[in-house]
Parts: sequence; C-alpha cells; structure tokens
Amino acid sequence: MSAPEQEPVGAPAEPAQGGQAAQGRTAAADETAALGSASVADVEAELQAALAKASENYELYLRAVAEAENTRRRAQEDIAKAHKYGIESFAEALVPVVDSLEKALQVQNASQETMREGVELTLRQLRAAFEKGRLAEIDPVGQKFDPHYHQAISMVPAAAAGGVPANHVVSVLQKGWRIADRVLRPALVTVASA
Repeated sequence: MSAPEQEPVGAPAEPAQGGQAAQGRTAAADETAALGSASVADVEAELQAALAKASENYELYLRAVAEAENTRRRAQEDIAKAHKYGIESFAEALVPVVDSLEKALQVQNASQETMREGVELTLRQLRAAFEKGRLAEIDPVGQKFDPHYHQAISMVPAAAAGGVPANHVVSVLQKGWRIADRVLRPALVTVASA
C-alpha cells in the first residue's frame, strides 16, 4: 500500500488559501455593506434634516404671505379712511363760521354797523379756516399773466391800462383759489395787450 501523499510543510494548503480569500471577500463585503448602510443612514438623516428645513421655510413663507396680505388690507383701509375723512380738519375749522352766521341771522334788530362788524369777524374766521386747510386766494393784480393761474376774460390796450406793462394783469374780475400748489379755480382777469 502506498502511503498518502504529504504536502510539503512550507506550502499552504489550497483549501486554507481559498478559505482565507473567502474570508477576505466576506470581510470586505461586510465592510462595504457597513459603509453602505452607514452611508444610507447618513443620507436619510440629511434628507430628514433637509425636509425639516424645507418645512420650516414653507411655514415662514406662508407667514410672510399672510403678513403681506394683512399689510395690503390695512393700507387699503387707511386709504379709504383718508378719502372718507380727509376734509375732517377743514370741516372742523368751518363749523365756527357756520355758528357765527347762524347767530347773526338770529339777531332781529341789528344796526348796519353791528351787522358789518359781525360779517367782518365771520370773514376772518373763514379766512383762518382756509389758511388752516391750505386754501389760498389768487389775486394777481399787476402780475405777469400766467395761464396756469389766470384766465383772461378780456384785453385792454396797455396805454389805457394805467401804466401796466403788456401781458400783465390789469384787473381781477373774480379771485382764483388754490389748494397748496394745485389750482382750484383760476382767477378771471383783464390783461393789458401790447
């Protein structure tokens, strides 16, 4: 009988080699799987963080839109109130004028002088109310004719105008009125012609 073959002592056995290689491949696969699962876990954590941030930004967006809508609505209400009550201060200044006129009408036997004094006082009150409301009269006698503020009704020769230069106002037939810089009614005037 022959003796079984013996492997040389220094040479590694093939099954052992295959086993080590398989163990190396398994360890590498486990490592890759661990890295992959760690990577997937990291990606999922990042995704959850991004979704939370997106949800927070969406809430902030909705709040900003609601605030902008509220601001727009309040501004429209303020504009409506300004249109509705814009003349309130002017009306408050006119109420004493009406009171004075009503009291003047209640006086039965007033002399002409007393009546004139009352009318002058009432006119002063009215002028004060106009001044408070920035309503100013346009009385351009002697000024150069300005079509923005004056409306020429007639023209007279400069020689007959009593020394008024050409294209200047000779007389005012009706005073004009303006509110701040806006003309409410132009002054009706006679102008000296060249």
